[in-house]
Amino acid sequence: MKGKLTSDIKTGLRAAPIKIPDMYAEAILETIHDSLLVLDKNLRVIIANPVFYKKFQVKKEDTQGVLLSELGNGQWNIPLLLRLLDGIFAESVDFTNFRINHVFPVIGEKTMQLNAKRIEKMKGKEFILLAIADVTEYITLATERKELKEETEKLQLIKASLNHKNEELQRMNKELQSFAYVAGHDLQEPLRIIRSFANLILQKEAQALSENGKDYFNRIQDSIKRMQRLIDDLLTYSRSNTTERKFEKTDLNKLVADVKTLLRDDINEKKAVIESDELCEMNVISFQFRQLLQNILSNALKFSKPEVPPRIIIKSEIAKGSNLQNNVLTPQTEYCHLSIKDNGIGFEQRFSERIFEAFQRLHGKASYSGTGIGLDIVKKIVDNHGGIITATSELDKGARFDIYIPLNIPVTLPLAAIAIKNTS
Repeated sequence: MKGKLTSDIKTGLRAAPIKIPDMYAEAILETIHDSLLVLDKNLRVIIANPVFYKKFQVKKEDTQGVLLSELGNGQWNIPLLLRLLDGIFAESVDFTNFRINHVFPVIGEKTMQLNAKRIEKMKGKEFILLAIADVTEYITLATERKELKEETEKLQLIKASLNHKNEELQRMNKELQSFAYVAGHDLQEPLRIIRSFANLILQKEAQALSENGKDYFNRIQDSIKRMQRLIDDLLTYSRSNTTERKFEKTDLNKLVADVKTLLRDDINEKKAVIESDELCEMNVISFQFRQLLQNILSNALKFSKPEVPPRIIIKSEIAKGSNLQNNVLTPQTEYCHLSIKDNGIGFEQRFSERIFEAFQRLHGKASYSGTGIGLDIVKKIVDNHGGIITATSELDKGARFDIYIPLNIPVTLPLAAIAIKNTS
């Protein structure tokens, strides 16, 4: 039967009326890479090639002579496929590249591409040659590529949007810097004039003023001082955003001495003591680091305990991150660790992050003057140096600031490069 049938298949498949021996037809069936089934008019399996048995994990004895709808415990009972195959006999309509997705109990979900053709017999018998190509991996790969392409396009859109927003932010930043400088200059002058006239009135018209009047003028003077400090801090904050920074070898001992000179009146008034060991020499932006020290020391003097002379201790060491008590540091990187400790009123540890935010005040204006920008400026300067700053404290037990600055910052480095280095 098999030899006779393969001869019939050969007759149906041949492209020219050349007689092909049955053994060759059988060899063709056995060497084709796709699964092949030969079905009779009742859709009963007459022959299947070895690829079909292997691909769908069925046995030859469980396949030949079995209706397609009953094959493999009914796993080929696919209504649409059966209707299409019936149509080949009823309407002489072959089909090509018909794709179907089906879940098989043993081998799982598969996507198959089917081709079916009717083979006519000279004695009136007809068969269907059904070729089954498993395109599951191809479809999966195509879907993954499509999804990857879509994700890539989305990322490109996001990148373009971020670049645009970055350009807008840079433009706005330049405009804000310009505004800060102009506003600072334009506001300082009228304040200076108001302060001068207030002083003149207090000096020359003091006898004509009541005690309340004098008090009002003194309050005006205090308000002017606070406004001038706010403008100075805003200008400092703006300068810390400049796009190009110059790093230079700097002796921190000299910076501390400069700051002590600037704060001399406050130090003398409070009888403060500032102790400092031999400090690190390192690459820093000098004017910024001077501002950092000035802001921290000013805070220590400001938030001192009443009737208790402030005592501020500044220390430094050079060590690898692995030897410093901060798990955020890079273990193999060398840092200059600068610590500044005071004996002031301190603060609750839960505010250790909040104090570095702009305009955050933990104490009322009535008790302690200030603009609320000082430590935010300190944090920004540390960021500009690719470093880290932490604050630890307890109420009535003083505060401590620990600053870690990497030693290998290049002498000249633009802001963007610092930002990238700091986040890597």
